[in-house]
Amino acid sequence: MSLKAREIRAMSREEREKKLQELRLELMKLRMQAQLGTLENPGRIRAIRKSIARILTINREEELREERTKRKHK
Repeated sequence: MSLKAREIRAMSREEREKKLQELRLELMKLRMQAQLGTLENPGRIRAIRKSIARILTINREEELREERTKRKHK
């Protein structure tokens, strides 16, 4: 199951960071399974990579939004 952008935006910053760590760990484990030839669902690697990218993108969007509001209030 991959995360939807709506679900990610509903999370707090800390929740997103925790989820990002979990996904990176799972991705590492799946890559090890792929190397050993025991991977059951290769499509899961792609889904996890996309979820990681979504989280990073939303984090960056929020950073830029915060910077923009800081500049407007100067």
